[in-house]
Amino acid sequence: MCVTAVESRPADGGTAHAVKAMGDLGGASQGPVHRPFGARVKAFVALTKPRIIELLLITTVPVMFLAQQGVPDLKLVLLTCIGGYLSAGGANALNMYIDRDIDALMDRTSQRPLVTGMVSPPECLAFGITLAVVSTLLFGFTVNWLSAWLSLGALLFYVVVYTMILKRRTSQNIVWGGIAGCLPVLIGWSSVTNSMSWAPVILFLVMFFWTPPHYWPLSMKVKEDYARVGVPMLPVVASNKVVARQIVIYSWVMVLVSLLLTPLGYTGWFYTVVALAAGGFWLWEAHGLQNRAKAEVTGAKLKEMRLFHWSITYVSILFVAVAVDPFLR
Repeated sequence: MCVTAVESRPADGGTAHAVKAMGDLGGASQGPVHRPFGARVKAFVALTKPRIIELLLITTVPVMFLAQQGVPDLKLVLLTCIGGYLSAGGANALNMYIDRDIDALMDRTSQRPLVTGMVSPPECLAFGITLAVVSTLLFGFTVNWLSAWLSLGALLFYVVVYTMILKRRTSQNIVWGGIAGCLPVLIGWSSVTNSMSWAPVILFLVMFFWTPPHYWPLSMKVKEDYARVGVPMLPVVASNKVVARQIVIYSWVMVLVSLLLTPLGYTGWFYTVVALAAGGFWLWEAHGLQNRAKAEVTGAKLKEMRLFHWSITYVSILFVAVAVDPFLR
């Protein structure tokens, strides 16, 4: 696996000038910005990245069913979801605050609230910190303190380790930074049991090995964006062949790890069938991408986004199976 160090800010003179010109607004539009109340509310919601949080909750709630071996207390599920949303939302807002300089220069992030000026950097920072504090206290006083510390740990790992340290310095940023996105699995289990077990650890590892082959196809699609701002995502510093080979390696490990739950006695036939079918299709798509990369296919014909979209479906299917399996044993 390729590891590369780069400057933490874009080295290109024109790009650096553009960043400087944005000044303290962190990329906000120049001149006065019309900020109606409704649009401001939507902007603050956008700071939390709701679509990403949906995926985190998909990996949290089913684990609660597995931990309970049935239907968990619905009030506990609601509190865990609210706490998880606030925690992840705070992490995402702080991520946008830190990355506001490069967000202004990337096409895929050019409409984020800090870039458009709908939210100011100080407002974003205060919002993120507030959500972090509230979510931690909510978890601690209504769920349990193990879940609270896990939630706070996930937030700090994402903001400090990934966003501030790894993202702009190494092509392995998403590999290790992805740990933050794996912790909701542990939170789901601990919220029910106030303890740990091998089952959530295995699912944590599934998500750990899922994250790179989930994100690298998207990075292949938008690598010019990342290259422009000096962020060394693997597709920026390595060829499509190398990236596709890494995707296949991580995919195989992910599928094999997902099958460990059954021999260890945590799941039964239903989960096993679903994991084999969904994992088999994933491997088919991963090897298809590798074959196209080997053939030096580029552009739309590379079809890298097929694996990206399937990766989201895969997680949804797998974790639904985790929730349903206890009722069929």
